[in-house]
Amino acid sequence: MLKLLKSSVSAAILTGVLMSGALAGEVKSIAILTPEEGTDYGWNQQGIDAAKAAGKAAGVEVVVAQGLGYGDVRPTLRELASDGASLLIAHASGYNTSAPEIAKELKVPVAIVDTPAGLEKGLVADYTLSGHEGAYLAGRLAAKVSRSKSVGIVVSGEPPSWNSQSAAFAQGVKAENPEVKITYAVIGPAAYSDAAGGKRVTESVIASGADIIFGQGNGSSFGMLQAVETTKAADGGKVYFIDVIGDKSPIDKGFLLSSVVWNIEPVYAAMIADLKADTFGTKHYTIGLKDDSVKLLKTAAIPDNAWTEIQALREDVISGKIKVEPVYDAAAVRALMTSVAQ
Repeated sequence: MLKLLKSSVSAAILTGVLMSGALAGEVKSIAILTPEEGTDYGWNQQGIDAAKAAGKAAGVEVVVAQGLGYGDVRPTLRELASDGASLLIAHASGYNTSAPEIAKELKVPVAIVDTPAGLEKGLVADYTLSGHEGAYLAGRLAAKVSRSKSVGIVVSGEPPSWNSQSAAFAQGVKAENPEVKITYAVIGPAAYSDAAGGKRVTESVIASGADIIFGQGNGSSFGMLQAVETTKAADGGKVYFIDVIGDKSPIDKGFLLSSVVWNIEPVYAAMIADLKADTFGTKHYTIGLKDDSVKLLKTAAIPDNAWTEIQALREDVISGKIKVEPVYDAAAVRALMTSVAQ
């Protein structure tokens, strides 16, 4: 374990990126910790890229500690703090207990996810983000283009962010066509990196009749995409995939319909600004359609008429004509589905 820790931390320090410009006030550097490598076109990569961009804009050093897994990261947090980090971004729900402990122990500000009630001025900020507005549009899109009138949602767990997007997707499907069947399946309680499980569960959802898969999974999403690429729909045609957080276009083989893309840079930029203003830990951070921190990815697989209609719906959500409220409770999410796979 110690050897692994040293290797991880060494890699983190070596991948630290010293951004040009003077250090900004009391914010000397920020560090981001991720459970998986920043190559997933999703949660980990978007977080790392956003931290680098926010750091560059603020002129502060950014240290990346990636591939740390989902276990105890207290030693890594302590080492990064001792190296002078002004902010530790604990970019995994599994870190939301250990990070606040280290914040109080070492008096170093931390940012955590999935703990909205955990705010503590000067020490702990929460950024439980939700792309539910984009997921609603994704649901409308899925219902428009599904040939079988059956879609699936596959998730690697049921954290608040996933739940809010699953619910909004289902609401979008129903608003577009209440006759469309929605099958919901959970790979496991925390199967974020389980690509094999993602493939297996997605194949079973396709077998139930779905020809559109809305997948939320981090590393497991690669298994979902593989299932979509290798499994035919009931009519013998293609199954399409709607991703979340990142853009898998560089590895798409013609099966990516869209993605609910997050831009987290404004969130991290706001954290740096709050540290400077002594307001860190006093507010929640959000993303949404209005400033394009959430947007639906356009691909060649989306019919032009459908995309035009989706853009009109986007304006309706932004204006408030269509209201999409986040649903974080797993039981409430499941109640929106036609069926829940066991």
